Amino acid sequence: METTQQAARAKAKGQQRLWYGTPLGDIFQGLFDDLGLNQARLAPVLGVSAPMLSQLTSGQRANSHNAAFVPRLTMVRELARQKREGAVEEGEVAVRLEMISQHRSEVFLPAPRERAPKPAGPTVLRAVREIQDALRATARAADLLDAAEALAKTHPELAEFLRVYGAGRTADAVEHYQTLHQD
Repeated sequence: METTQQAARAKAKGQQRLWYGTPLGDIFQGLFDDLGLNQARLAPVLGVSAPMLSQLTSGQRANSHNAAFVPRLTMVRELARQKREGAVEEGEVAVRLEMISQHRSEVFLPAPRERAPKPAGPTVLRAVREIQDALRATARAADLLDAAEALAKTHPELAEFLRVYGAGRTADAVEHYQTLHQD
């Protein structure tokens, strides 16, 4: 019989599979193998602590709340691919990892409101979930965040939309939707 903890880990790994295409533990293991890293070296590059990386690896957590995590993970995965293909030499890896660890990701949040948000009715919740489902069926969360980052300077509202609905929590998307549709 499956324990509550096992069920929670299975759920988290399922979310990781949805967001990243595979569980983070598998992704991290590939990075360890391809780049010669360990958890203690990879964690600061991704902007998380070693214990957080361990929790992500084991499925105790589905995702990091650090805004730089996904863009940095995407960059490290690209570096690993380039190294496998021989486009990056061994001596260049440490320099590139240091550059990635310095990457900052801007997050655009709605301005604070004076009044408390309205509770999400079934129509709002349904609309938000349909938007999320459409975006998530189109691309992985990491790809949506990359697209958002590319749009951030020229089209910040579209970038925010992709971040909130494509890779964010439903509760945050509902709040965003309500902000846009205030009376």
